[in-house]
Amino acid sequence: MSRAEAAEPAEAPEPSSRIKFSSPRQIPIVGVVTEDEEVQGAFKSMDLNRVIKLFEETGKDDLEERQLKSVKKLVQCYQNGFPLRDLAQIFKILNLCAEKIKTQPHFIEPAYNIIKLCGLPFLKKKASDEITYAEDTANSIGLLGDLMKIQNSELRIQICKCIIDFYHAEPPKKHITGYQQASSSYKIKMAEVGELAKTMIQSLELLENQLVEKLWVLKALQHLSTSEVNCTLMVKAQAASGICAHLNDPDPSGQLLFRSSEILWNLLEKSSKEEIIQQLSNLKCLLALKEVFKNLFIRGVSHYDRQLRNDILVITTIISQNPGAPMIESGFTRDLILFATFNEVKSQNPLVKGLKLSNSYEDFELKKLLFNIIVILCKDLSTIQLLIDGKVILALFTYVKRPEKHKILEWSAAQYEELQLHAIATLSSVAPFLIDEYLFYKGNDQVLEFLAWCDNEDSFFSHGNSFHGAGGRGNKFAQMRYSLRLLRAMVYLENDTINKDLCENGAIQQLIGIFKNIISKYNDKEEAILLEIQSDILLILSGLCEYHIPGKEIFGTEGVDIILHVMKTDPKKLQSGLGYNVLLYSTLDSIWCCILGCYPSEDYFLEKEGIFLLLDLLALNQKKFCNLILGIMVEFCDNPKTAAHVNAWRGKKDQTAASLLIKLWRKEEKELGVKRDKYGKIVDTKKPLFTSFQEEQKIIPLPANCPTIAVMDVAENIRAKIYAVLGKLDFENLPGLSAEDFVTLCIIHRYLDFKIGEIWNEIYEEIKLEKLRPVTTDKKILESITAASENIGKMVVSLQSEMIESQARQDVQNEQKVYTKIQATHKQRELANKSWENFLARTSNAKTLKKAKRLQEKAIESSRYGERPPNAIFHRTDIKGLNATVPSGGVVTVESTPARLVGGPLADTDIALKKLPIRGGALQKVKAVKTVDEPKKSDPA
Repeated sequence: MSRAEAAEPAEAPEPSSRIKFSSPRQIPIVGVVTEDEEVQGAFKSMDLNRVIKLFEETGKDDLEERQLKSVKKLVQCYQNGFPLRDLAQIFKILNLCAEKIKTQPHFIEPAYNIIKLCGLPFLKKKASDEITYAEDTANSIGLLGDLMKIQNSELRIQICKCIIDFYHAEPPKKHITGYQQASSSYKIKMAEVGELAKTMIQSLELLENQLVEKLWVLKALQHLSTSEVNCTLMVKAQAASGICAHLNDPDPSGQLLFRSSEILWNLLEKSSKEEIIQQLSNLKCLLALKEVFKNLFIRGVSHYDRQLRNDILVITTIISQNPGAPMIESGFTRDLILFATFNEVKSQNPLVKGLKLSNSYEDFELKKLLFNIIVILCKDLSTIQLLIDGKVILALFTYVKRPEKHKILEWSAAQYEELQLHAIATLSSVAPFLIDEYLFYKGNDQVLEFLAWCDNEDSFFSHGNSFHGAGGRGNKFAQMRYSLRLLRAMVYLENDTINKDLCENGAIQQLIGIFKNIISKYNDKEEAILLEIQSDILLILSGLCEYHIPGKEIFGTEGVDIILHVMKTDPKKLQSGLGYNVLLYSTLDSIWCCILGCYPSEDYFLEKEGIFLLLDLLALNQKKFCNLILGIMVEFCDNPKTAAHVNAWRGKKDQTAASLLIKLWRKEEKELGVKRDKYGKIVDTKKPLFTSFQEEQKIIPLPANCPTIAVMDVAENIRAKIYAVLGKLDFENLPGLSAEDFVTLCIIHRYLDFKIGEIWNEIYEEIKLEKLRPVTTDKKILESITAASENIGKMVVSLQSEMIESQARQDVQNEQKVYTKIQATHKQRELANKSWENFLARTSNAKTLKKAKRLQEKAIESSRYGERPPNAIFHRTDIKGLNATVPSGGVVTVESTPARLVGGPLADTDIALKKLPIRGGALQKVKAVKTVDEPKKSDPA
């Protein structure tokens, strides 16, 4: 067969045009369509049972001729489609024909014609026929796959065409009165129920050397694989491995590879991916994929070839995710590494000699796919030597450079930028496995130099089109982000050589400088990429300084300043979703690694009120930060200057640090389900710290090196850290605590004693469970420890009760004081009201006024001495001639003062300028009024 003839299986000639079928004479044994009925577009139902009975007869001379004639009439009767109600009988007749084909080849034509009619839409008389005859229809369609066992090329091709017609149904030639066409998806659904896809996959094994038939089967499977149900059936029939193993079979048309890859894609998308990978992870499949990919890579020139090559590489990438896939054994890994690096690292391998990638979209995608598969392959440690031999690190580092001006590149600017970012991201995954290669090619120097370029203000326009370039359009943020990720990956290996080399090359100062530049230039810019860059810088600094005291000293005050800047971030931004949470985590980690342990940095942090900022964060009451902040507080409290800062802090409503910590303790115990009464007292003195989880979990004997539940409880919640901080602050002198706080503080103070008792109790219980009997002395000691722990609990309960009672008495006293104050206020108000009533009475009734005046004078007289001392000067307490309705104020006229000095009793003085208010009460000073025609000094007085 020529390439042109095999290019499209659908164009194969119809069997009827190539085979001369016999034409037996017509015997009218079944109902036929009359001329009138044909005009009306109707048909008479045939007696199909009679046809079946005819096929089951044996031994008659003209039997074969009659059988052929009956089937021909059946085809003529149902030329517009099969009714659903007759489908089971028609397929029974088809099956009977198929059984006779092996010995009687004349039955090929009837079977062929019936199968051809199956491609037409089925007909239903009632709307319910689709449901009523669903089982018969599914079984009938499923029979098509079994007919593929017949060794006849035309019949097999027609079966495939019939299946393809399910998805491209044509309307009937004539409308049949009383019948409707079944829904277009009905056949497809019935094919799923009848498991047609499974039998078609099994038929592939019969077509090893029959290319045309195999192509038709693959085309049918290509249509069937668009359904999830069919894909599941195909997977059960080992479709993936069966199809993949024959990808490299000879096929001049190229259809086999195209259709097979399409089916594999559908299987991966619509069925169990894990099962497909498992089926493809064998040497035979990988060898086939390798040869196909190699041929397409080297010899593929058309757009179609390149696309197909990339599809094969994606399938290979998916398979390589399975650690059990024999990628190395098949030699595929070595070839992939060669293809990924030959552009950057010159190779003498004949496979790539003279080979060059273009800047077409397909080749660009290929380069990215090769980078991606290297990331997956490097996870298999047995691949490491191949990566070293292929000089993968050197190839990837060719992209970690500033773009050189006026240099001719094989990629466009946007393509090169995307490949550069992809290469750096690949380095982040590969370089940690190739430390020696990384150091040999001076990776730290190259990355720091590239970072310096990212931080400077050179004119550079980033396109930011790709996944890796998100957020980096018009700037160098994307390049900086992936460079920092690479550094972070290397630093977190905790390799002394790498970290020491970075410190010696000034990485700490450079990173702090980059952070400061971001703060100064983009402080008002809230972008996720900037926050990620800042987080990575702090994480890298943490990794460099954690176990390196000189690094902490280099970090110094400049590093502390950037940490304090982040800690002053508005707490509302933590809920923005941009990445402030991650930045804060990184900041707290850098406090732990870069500041703690370096006394000058600790002192500077305290001096700049860093402890206040930590406590402000703790007061936000966000559980995700509490554990880390309290851990930092515990370490900071080793510094003798810390306690004063902690005690001086005040939160909202004048809350103290001690009160905040105790509040966190209560909240933690509530979440843990610790039993406390309404006053916060201990309920169970034997188990004062038990959580609900510990209550539910039974004690199980464990090996000595396994921590028990009581020990794990110390690390899994914040109670131990709160105890440590308060212990270092001194339990006795904590300011700003309420009675409730003191009740809780009693428990915190005895936390260590309770925890020790809890662990001893576990030991005792484990001994009982293991049915061991300790010696008498040990038993007494265990019992005394348990009793001592319980006694401590009782003592704490007693102290708590005493505090609660004392507070209750204090509350009663305070309440009494408040009531006394309220009574005094009411009494004063009554006196004021009475005074006002008296005042009104004096101003409105002259008799009352006179009476009040007499009483006043009488009181004044009674207050004087009975006998005046000799030589005493008498001062009057009232002013004569004063017309007022209220008693005079505290005015005294001193007669011994010469009149010329004061100008008389009513002269213009400060005393005279005081007048009595009409409302009563104390005297009020008013503005001085300038008198008219004041007497001159020369005038007589």
